[in-house]
Amino acid sequence: MFRAKIISSLQKCFIDEDPDEKPGLTGLSAYKNERFSFQLCYRADGVPSQFDGFADISVSSDMNFEYGEAGMESKTPVISVRCVEQVPTLVPVLPQHRDADYLRDKPGLYPDVLVPARRGNKTPVCEEETRALWIECDPGKNGFEPGDHTIKITLTLGENVIFEGGLPVHIVDAELPPQTLIFTQWFHCDCLSSYYNVPVFSAKHWKIIENYIKTARRNGMNMILTPIFTPPLDTYIGGERLTTQLVDVKVTDNGYEFGFKKLEKWVKICRRCGIEYYEISHLFTQWGAGHAPKIMAEVDGKTEQIFGWDTNSCGRKYRAFLSALIPGLLKELKALGIDKNCRFHISDEPSAAHLEIYKKAKSGVAKLLKGYPIMDALSSIDYYRDGIVEHPVPACDHIEPFYEAAVPELWTYYCCGQAINVPNRFIAMPSYRNRIIGFLFYKYGIKGFLQWGYNFYNNQGSYYPINPYLSTACDYFAQAGDGISVWPAQDGGTYESLRACVFNDAISDMRALQLCESIYGREKTVAALEEDLPRPLKFADWPKSEEYILKTREKIDKMVEAGLKNGK
Repeated sequence: MFRAKIISSLQKCFIDEDPDEKPGLTGLSAYKNERFSFQLCYRADGVPSQFDGFADISVSSDMNFEYGEAGMESKTPVISVRCVEQVPTLVPVLPQHRDADYLRDKPGLYPDVLVPARRGNKTPVCEEETRALWIECDPGKNGFEPGDHTIKITLTLGENVIFEGGLPVHIVDAELPPQTLIFTQWFHCDCLSSYYNVPVFSAKHWKIIENYIKTARRNGMNMILTPIFTPPLDTYIGGERLTTQLVDVKVTDNGYEFGFKKLEKWVKICRRCGIEYYEISHLFTQWGAGHAPKIMAEVDGKTEQIFGWDTNSCGRKYRAFLSALIPGLLKELKALGIDKNCRFHISDEPSAAHLEIYKKAKSGVAKLLKGYPIMDALSSIDYYRDGIVEHPVPACDHIEPFYEAAVPELWTYYCCGQAINVPNRFIAMPSYRNRIIGFLFYKYGIKGFLQWGYNFYNNQGSYYPINPYLSTACDYFAQAGDGISVWPAQDGGTYESLRACVFNDAISDMRALQLCESIYGREKTVAALEEDLPRPLKFADWPKSEEYILKTREKIDKMVEAGLKNGK
């Protein structure tokens, strides 16, 4: 017996689930330039022994599309099919960081990795195992044809058609406006070198870096952590991460000389991939700004470390170094034409207890960086109220005081600590908890979003690398998936997580709301977003359901279409 059902991209299909219990998807709407996805969930309770266990996939439509791989560049729309693969998840939740809104809380196999269909168009059919196909429609450069369409899916096992179904799709005769959200997930170059066992900044490493940046940009990331020096992030005290330093340093009798060839190559690759903004890696250590980052330099013809954990962040030597570096760096960034799109960091996640040392460290560079935004992830409103940080990035579970203070161009972030009531993207969370953030971004007028783990393939403190496929929680560091939004493919390419794709849908939701606002105004758009809700939307208070997101998005699309027809 074979059972299958078309479902939304907001569902997650576990191996032991019954497809009949999943809510079916009866249709969806999108814009001419909007990427969208849905799934086919299926289960076989009996597979004839003469079959090899792989069903043939056929996708057809009256839409003008090209059948290909996800992410392929094309002028015409592309439809791709990927298999949703399970990953072993030993830490789905942390006892001290959890609420009731998780799909499961026990170790097991959890769906997350999107892998191309086998041999081009085949998917496994396994005895008593529920699986899912991820069907994605990408508009390409030309965009979708507006109107009503149907996408048909057929699965054939041997000579038997085991599933045949279709999904109605309505394409609104309009385009989403450009993305205004500045979005960064921290990009860890050292993890790519370690996982693929290639030398840092070798030709192979640069190619892998470019592959990962392309995938990041495809999923909405338009800002990148730029390691002028090895980022002092998630490094145990006294330890070090693999050196990934884009700025060359030479100690001379007169001070320092700097080389920017690797930085120039980095920017060239980023531009080619569509990156617009650059966050310069932190100038001081994490959680307090007490020390200098690891900095390597040529000294008397040899490469050695000149600053690190044994360097006082406010000491004379390091301040003199920064006074030499920053003017030269700014000159280079100007020459590259990106200085106005750069953001600078002092120290990540300083607490109220670190206020004085943070203030002192920043004072040493503030004049050198005058006119350039300095931003840091933090949760204490005192940093903003006291004028120490003009551009705070509060955690989404601490955002309300910052929102009430009307911080200009407000950012937010989440990581392992944001696990109760607020949105996040852990593997064990339902996907509506990932996608709801697009509505909240719009409601709060969020300018930027930061998340720390695009490809963190180390353990806590970076004592050693890990295999993300075997340790989805970075060796019991955090909830599974917190440090991993993209999975390594064998050839130096990437496999997207379904979580990254769902987050990209959230950005599209934000853009759809902005389009609606351009027609009806903000007050009516927010009213439509919160219609029939008992309370206004907040980061810690929102409808925990797939239905709310899908129906609200459909309502917004209908409002846009009606407004355009009426000439509003």
